Amino acid sequence: MSHSWVRALSSRKRHYGVGILHRSISSSSGCCCSHFSKVNNENNTLFTVSFRSLFNNANIINGNALIPLDLKCCPLAPRWHHYRGYGSVVQQKMPELVSGSGEDVTSSDLEQLNFCSDDGGTDKKVKVVYEKPIDFTKIDMNLLPTVIIVGRPNVGKSALYNRLIRRREALVYNTPDDHVTRDIREGVAKLGDLRFKVLDSAGLETEAASGSILQRTTSMTANVLARTQFAVFLIDVRAGLHPLDLDVGRWFRKHAPGIKPIVAMNKSESLCDGVGSISDAADEARMLGFGDPIAISAETGLGMAALHDALQPLIEDYMLQVLNNNCDQDNGYGPSHVDDVAGEVDESKLPLQLAIIGRPNVGKSTLLNTLLQEERVLVGPEVGLTRDSVRTQFQYEGRTIYLVDTAGWLQRTGLEKGPSSLSVMQSRKNLMRAQVVALVLDAEEVVKARRSMTHAEVVIARRAVEEGRGLVVIVNKMDLLKGKQNSTLFDKVMEAVPLEIQTVIPQITGIPVVFTSALEGRGRIAVMRQVIDTYEKWCSRLSTSRLNRWLRKVMSRHSWKDQAAQPKIKYLTQVKARPPTFVAFTSGKTQLSDTDLRFLTKSLKEDFDLGGIPIRIMQRSVPRKGDGSRSKSTPSAGRMAERFLSDKRTADV
Repeated sequence: MSHSWVRALSSRKRHYGVGILHRSISSSSGCCCSHFSKVNNENNTLFTVSFRSLFNNANIINGNALIPLDLKCCPLAPRWHHYRGYGSVVQQKMPELVSGSGEDVTSSDLEQLNFCSDDGGTDKKVKVVYEKPIDFTKIDMNLLPTVIIVGRPNVGKSALYNRLIRRREALVYNTPDDHVTRDIREGVAKLGDLRFKVLDSAGLETEAASGSILQRTTSMTANVLARTQFAVFLIDVRAGLHPLDLDVGRWFRKHAPGIKPIVAMNKSESLCDGVGSISDAADEARMLGFGDPIAISAETGLGMAALHDALQPLIEDYMLQVLNNNCDQDNGYGPSHVDDVAGEVDESKLPLQLAIIGRPNVGKSTLLNTLLQEERVLVGPEVGLTRDSVRTQFQYEGRTIYLVDTAGWLQRTGLEKGPSSLSVMQSRKNLMRAQVVALVLDAEEVVKARRSMTHAEVVIARRAVEEGRGLVVIVNKMDLLKGKQNSTLFDKVMEAVPLEIQTVIPQITGIPVVFTSALEGRGRIAVMRQVIDTYEKWCSRLSTSRLNRWLRKVMSRHSWKDQAAQPKIKYLTQVKARPPTFVAFTSGKTQLSDTDLRFLTKSLKEDFDLGGIPIRIMQRSVPRKGDGSRSKSTPSAGRMAERFLSDKRTADV
């Protein structure tokens, strides 16, 4: 029996003169049921917790029962505190609870009591009945429902998607004769107090020719409908009810008969100018047969409150069903792990941001589908098929990875117009956000051009290095080289490409090169291992004592021309990771030359296995004892290095 239990019981008895349940219970108590109710002051709804068979094997002290509760799945607790060692969960801020006997249980009493089960019995469970309202901020994202936005092309689906996620991620461009969105984009929508996953789909044309891009995007949308719970059917109110809208309605009934979509009339701000009326447009939209429509404007935010009111009962009912069904398990409401405590976090275990970048038609989207092992994005022989940068999340060996497939990287000539220019800008932004960059090359193009990297690919690699990102080179389409007459061509490419890459990118040594065939699914494991290995190196930290022991050895084994030529480095310390950044403190006003910096950088990468990532070394002068001048900065190495971290290009070596 833990001491905290005894202290809590003693305090309880002194305050009330009775036990926790305000009555004595014998050790022979069998099945007993007690109801705790929480009254919501706003709408008088009750949150009920039913305790079933609580006193089987209950601990009895002086005739008073201690309840071994496990409340980790309770949803309405504002905040939970986890006590390490007891494996228990105690609510710090509990609203007023009313027991079955009519007496109050104060939050101070609950804070003193550790609810736990020492014997690990499975018969001590809490049946929680969830009631409205639900705090969506405490729900795990994986449990949130999915809402898909469907409609014919150019009705504003991507604009509504950006409005719901509160960021401009999807490309929006007025192209009546073209289709900007081709892939399925996924994000977390924030609509008032609601949280849900939202999908932006491509424009539907049910009569598209077989094998065309429109037919493939329509098939992809049909496959995604199988894992969605709700839908928003978007129409353009300015154009009225288009015949394609009726075709999309029939198509939706065929592929998703269990989903009743919410019809939203987009671009309704035009009706405020006196052109037509909302009631006339609503009467026309009812011909779709999906009920009363709502008028919204994704561009201006008009009608978002009405959309919230339409989605709220559907989403809340769905979440109540999910939470009540998963009550006996860890349902994701509140903290996900009891053992998580505030402290130092291993940076190498944080989610990894991986961007796949390369020239058009080198197999980036096929590689993403291979890594995910599903048909997530549209692929095909067409050049420039991908326009939006598609971001997706998946788990690999217990690690969360955010994978971004970008559009083909093109040199900006000033001639790009329309969606192509937006795609180029979006690809550059994703390179800045990534932590590891996977540069994809075409093996067949390497053989034809007799060189590993074109000018555009060298620009991508050097920009990734300048921004301090980890770099992995992937040579795709190796399956095309096996059918060549020259049987040694395959081996020559594997031997020559790493050497040439090291020549054209001398800023980083030991760049990993992986040879794959994404179409055949080969090389997936090798790619992921190299990416994770590069990320762990990118997050690595070295202690100051270890660095200075290494510094003495490396300086002694180097052959200097004379003793005066040897740099006077007092000590070396790492002030930052992601990427590793070091500060060398030199004596007096002497400065390390570029040769000395390159020597230290090369030695660090060889001795500590830091190849494939950029390393930054900065220097700081330490005044000698006899100097009358005093350093302006504090002795802290981290503060002294902050002044140099802003200029990334001058700091890279």
